[in-house]
Amino acid sequence: MATKKSFVLRIDPEVSSSLERWASDEFRSMNGQIEYILSQALKKAGRFPAKDRKSDDQETIQTETTEN
Repeated sequence: MATKKSFVLRIDPEVSSSLERWASDEFRSMNGQIEYILSQALKKAGRFPAKDRKSDDQETIQTETTEN
């Protein structure tokens, strides 16, 4: 299993409550939800590590091929 870096996050209580509800709705922990949101934002911005973008590009190509 890959090691994960730990850090302290200061967050507004209302944002925290909203994240907890959202995470619960998607059957994730709050930490998992934050990591998911950040990963999606990084992918959208083209800033996700290259090794993961390569597999995403292959997935996109496969999806586009099957749709045509």
